[in-house]
Amino acid sequence: MAFHIDKVLVRKYMNSLLIGELAPDEPSIEPAKNASLSMEFRELRTVVEKMGLMKPNRLFFFGILFHILLLDLAAWLTIWYFGTSLIPYLTTAVLLCTVQAQAGWLQHDFGHLSVFSKSRWNHLVHKFVIGHLKGAPASWWNHLHFQHHAKPNCIRKDPDVNMHPLFFTLGKKLSVELGVQKKKYMPYNHQHKYFFLIGPPALIPIYFQWYIFYFAIQRKQWVDLAWMLTFYIRLYFTYVPFLGLQGLVGLFLLVRFLESNWFVWVTQMNHIPMTVYYDQNKDWLSTQLQATCNVHQSLFNDWFSGHLNFQIEHHLFPTMPRHNYMKVAPLVKSLCTKYGIEYQSKPLLTAFADIVHSLKESGELWLNAYLHK
Repeated sequence: MAFHIDKVLVRKYMNSLLIGELAPDEPSIEPAKNASLSMEFRELRTVVEKMGLMKPNRLFFFGILFHILLLDLAAWLTIWYFGTSLIPYLTTAVLLCTVQAQAGWLQHDFGHLSVFSKSRWNHLVHKFVIGHLKGAPASWWNHLHFQHHAKPNCIRKDPDVNMHPLFFTLGKKLSVELGVQKKKYMPYNHQHKYFFLIGPPALIPIYFQWYIFYFAIQRKQWVDLAWMLTFYIRLYFTYVPFLGLQGLVGLFLLVRFLESNWFVWVTQMNHIPMTVYYDQNKDWLSTQLQATCNVHQSLFNDWFSGHLNFQIEHHLFPTMPRHNYMKVAPLVKSLCTKYGIEYQSKPLLTAFADIVHSLKESGELWLNAYLHK
């Protein structure tokens, strides 16, 4: 229900998974899950659909795409008109970084099937945005991102927290367990410091940039690879005449470096400070709320994060068009209040700082357990 917009198609696949029907006297909800909360959330989803909050405003998404293309053009015009001296060069890099970040949020919309009523159209435009505008494979994003949404912050199920324990120790319980086991792959008590070196600056240019090609080739995603190549071919023909190949490579790496900082801070501010642990098999709402938090709404925050400042609403309703998150937020908050579930929302800079604070806290918990338990 959360991930798919074509329920008829999904049921055809699910029929083959049917084992049998529960006896009338058997409970339909597992003991670890809150039955009344689950029922009320289903009722909330019905209300949301009746309010039309699952219907997209395509003019909104066209405007997002149009502003991305304008920024892309402005970046090229800056080099073409002002030349390749330092200021135009850096201006172009900032503009291209903005293009990459905003295209990242837009491909996220198409990947979640939240723009068109037909899955096929969402998938097609998704390949264009992530492939041609960003140079990455749609299949790679789908493979990783839907695992994240199914079990956010669940170790061994959410690939977004796979940096535990090789690079970081995450979550209070996991950090203590790691310390008790006397495991030390990194000096975790300093992870809030080295995060600034191997986290935001390095993720995209050092890891993602080569892995996306490996993924596409290893899984024989030739259509995705073709879309990716159009991005690099376009870059070559538009910037090499001005910068030369070496200058283009330098510009490209600078853009990826800037984009990586933008991407990591925004995507981790909603998750890293929250509960990170093994899957507790809780109901849908509880699973999502323990792993996500919001950042206060403002026009800048909405634009800067691609509306992922409404991370709670996005995780509860992944196919909902992002321009409707603000409308459903009061209903979600009311349901959380009723059941005593914490609904966190904080200022943007506080959210950034909480990443560092949580890394420091988990590092200290690990060290204490490592030395004394």
